[in-house]
Amino acid sequence: MLELYLPLIIMVIVGFLFGLSNIAIAEFIGPRKNKTKEKLSVYECGMEPITTARERFSVKFYMVAMLFILFDIEIVFMYPWAIQFKTLGMVGLLAMALFMVLLFAGYIYVLKKGALEWQ
Repeated sequence: MLELYLPLIIMVIVGFLFGLSNIAIAEFIGPRKNKTKEKLSVYECGMEPITTARERFSVKFYMVAMLFILFDIEIVFMYPWAIQFKTLGMVGLLAMALFMVLLFAGYIYVLKKGALEWQ
């Protein structure tokens, strides 16, 4: 039974050794940089940092992020549907139409609640 898993075990070992060898080679060949205060400082889009990185974000930021993920997930459902569109027939079309109507109703609800407004 173990001989069936031997190729998998060898692949895992080779992958692990490959990762370790890349890290070791990068240590030896990689550029050496002098660590100065300027090089270690935070750099974001060419702007000087004003506050610390530990400040709290507004809840609106998280709401927009969650809504983006929620509405972006529809593609995960639409791609397999589009691939199997011809075989699903009218039932598949109606199911996707219902899904899109519910998704659009959710989008209207979010707009009415003002979840996408920053102010």
